[in-house]
Amino acid sequence: MRDHDLPAPERRTRGKRRFDDDEPQFLKRAARPTELPADPDTEPDPDTGERWSSWDDAVHGPEPHPAWLVTELAAKDTELGMLKTGKEADVHLVRRAVPDTDRSCLLAVKRYRDAEHRLFHRDAGYLEGRRVRRSREMRAMAGRTAFGRQMIAGQWAAAEFAALARLWEIGAGHDRIAVPYPVQLRGTELMLEFVGDAEAGLAAPRLAQLRPGPAELRDLWGQLVEALRVLARAGYAHGDLSPYNLLVHSGRLVVIDLPQVVDVVANPQGPEFLARDVRVVSAWFAARGLGAEQVDPGTLIGELLREAGIR
Repeated sequence: MRDHDLPAPERRTRGKRRFDDDEPQFLKRAARPTELPADPDTEPDPDTGERWSSWDDAVHGPEPHPAWLVTELAAKDTELGMLKTGKEADVHLVRRAVPDTDRSCLLAVKRYRDAEHRLFHRDAGYLEGRRVRRSREMRAMAGRTAFGRQMIAGQWAAAEFAALARLWEIGAGHDRIAVPYPVQLRGTELMLEFVGDAEAGLAAPRLAQLRPGPAELRDLWGQLVEALRVLARAGYAHGDLSPYNLLVHSGRLVVIDLPQVVDVVANPQGPEFLARDVRVVSAWFAARGLGAEQVDPGTLIGELLREAGIR
């Protein structure tokens, strides 16, 4: 695969910034650019775009690590462009490779903004039920100090990493749920398995981009219902589920974007988040022609709450 075959970094649209995970009517204001603290050991070389792998300085994903993953400390990471812009983070494409060998892999690198630079202003509802131990950190988060905003951004990254690790382990067993493998977590930067065509560097399409026929629609709905059941049994609601954060790769539905994952039991609003997830995705499938006898959001919500031990 040649570098010039990969997607170029995305550009801002004239007059406002467009976010890939937003529907057009949700685009009401511009975002400030991502600001990350400089680190001379991990900043990319301005000439080559390479930087040393940060694997040794990060929290790693669940073991055993997949065979495709490059973990050698001699590896270098090369920035290849932006895959996606979002309200709270941007996702970049990175190749991790060991120089002068055939060892390489593509990674999706999600970089969170702090609360001041995000367009995600519903922190309180999602963070309810999450706890940090030290009172200084709790006060800083509550007061939205600079340190507190960084703490909140770190919580989003850590929550997504933990949820993906748990779901990856579950999916490796008998339960059916597909999520990207969480490669590593370093501060507010989360590295994930790239889901898509690695040869072309093209990400898998989101469900919202597809117009599946009747048979494929039924199959995708079945996969989604099973994934929701697995989430509920693990005590989770996605919290922001929509056709824009579900990928379809080689016929498999892949759940992504889990920073706002909600503990259905610990969060008093957990059942409401779960119900909203179901209603949003059910409406999409119903609008594409899946019959009411198959898409019954009220019944499914009740089943999922029982799976989570709520009823």
